[in-house]
Amino acid sequence: MSKDKVVLECRDLKKSYTSGKDVIEVLKGVSLELHKGEIIAVVGPSGVGKSTLLHLLGAIDKPDDGRILVDGFDVLSLPEDKIAAFRNRHFGFVFQFHHLLPELSALENVMVPCIIAGMEMSRAMKRARRILEEDVGLAGRLHHRPRELSGGEQQRVAVARALVMNPVVVLADEPSGNLDPDNGRLLHDLIWDLREKLGQSYIIVTHNVELAQRCDRTLKLFDGVVEDVKI
Repeated sequence: MSKDKVVLECRDLKKSYTSGKDVIEVLKGVSLELHKGEIIAVVGPSGVGKSTLLHLLGAIDKPDDGRILVDGFDVLSLPEDKIAAFRNRHFGFVFQFHHLLPELSALENVMVPCIIAGMEMSRAMKRARRILEEDVGLAGRLHHRPRELSGGEQQRVAVARALVMNPVVVLADEPSGNLDPDNGRLLHDLIWDLREKLGQSYIIVTHNVELAQRCDRTLKLFDGVVEDVKI
């Protein structure tokens, strides 16, 4: 798979927070490129700003300064009321805790991004069913609610939800952090299989050394900046 095309780029991202009279600089000028089909791990100590970086890259939050480009388009040039729609169509998100809606079935949970995008119900259902059955191996669990699924199955539903809009980039924050080692490895295998099958690019925040070693590149975030490292 060619990794020549840059699908996500950030330039000199800066972000700080105010705590009382103190200003805490979390990101001091982060720049990175993610290529098509590439999987990047972001590592670093707890509290260093890894999740903050992921939220900025995915347009969940805004930086104090810097640029974010998706397929060359400047995301921050969009008006506020357009950013959510852009995020829904271009990014998929997987978190440590699956954040599935407990009252909805697996199929209905995966349909949610499609419904938000205004997709026709029958088309949304067909798309969600296909990805659950063909891509994440949950053909027999479509109508089960989260409480009726194992932890590994719940996270597979979360992955399906992240992929249902065919995003350019998938951003994952400790995706296997709430799973036992065996289910964690199964989830990692699934991510790599889906990368080969669907062609998405991934940025994965992780403390898991085994996962970081498997990625194409590893970036370490420390003292507000990132650098390429070998794990």
